[in-house]
Amino acid sequence: VPADYEIVIKPTKGWFKLNLADVWRYRDLLTLLVHRDFVAKYKQTVLGPIWFVVQPLLTTLVFTIIFGKVAKIPTDGIPPMLFYLCGLLGWNYFAQTFQGAAGTLTTNAGIFGKVYFPRLVVPVSVVVSGFMAFAIQLVTFLAFWSYFKFFTASGPSMHQGAGLLWFPLVILQIALLSLGVGLWMTSLTAKYRDFTFLTPFLVQIWMYATPVIYPL
Repeated sequence: VPADYEIVIKPTKGWFKLNLADVWRYRDLLTLLVHRDFVAKYKQTVLGPIWFVVQPLLTTLVFTIIFGKVAKIPTDGIPPMLFYLCGLLGWNYFAQTFQGAAGTLTTNAGIFGKVYFPRLVVPVSVVVSGFMAFAIQLVTFLAFWSYFKFFTASGPSMHQGAGLLWFPLVILQIALLSLGVGLWMTSLTAKYRDFTFLTPFLVQIWMYATPVIYPL
C-alpha cells in the first residue's frame, strides 16, 4: 500500500474519468495559469486589455462592410453592427479557447516534464481565461445593444424572450465544446505537428459553417 505522501500515476480508462477532484486540489496552480494567460497576452502592448474590445469591434466593422454592404446578406431586421457583434461574441470565445487548448501539450511541454500536476489544469485555465475576455466583450455588446434599443429606430423590433434564460447553458456548452475539441486536437498535435498549421485553417472554415455572418 503506498504511503500518504506517494502519488501513483496510472493511465486513465474510460471516457468519463476526468479526475476533477485533482483539478480542484490544484486550484492555486489553475489561478496562476489563468493570470498568466490573461495578463501576459497583451502585457507589452500600448492598449493592453483594451484589445479585448478593439479586436471584435474591428472585425464587426469589416463584417458589416463586406457582408452587409457589399454581399448584402440579410440580418433579419437586426442592425448589422449589432448582429455581427453578437455572433462574434460567442464565436470568439469558442475559437480562442479551442486554439489555446489545442496547443497546450506542445507549448507547456517544459512544465509537464518537471513536476506532476493534473494535465487537465492547463487546458481548463485556457477556458477560464477565455471566459474573462468573453465577459469584457459581453459588456461591450450590452453597451451597443442598449444604444440600438433605446436611441435608434430599431429599438421597438428588438425583444427579449424567455430563451434568454438559457444563456448561461449556451456559454457552458461553448466552453465544454471548445475544451473537448481542443483536447482532441492537442493530443493529435503532440504526435503530428502538422495539426499546428491545420488548426487555424479549421477554425476559419468552421466559422463560415456557423450562423455568425448569416441568420438561422
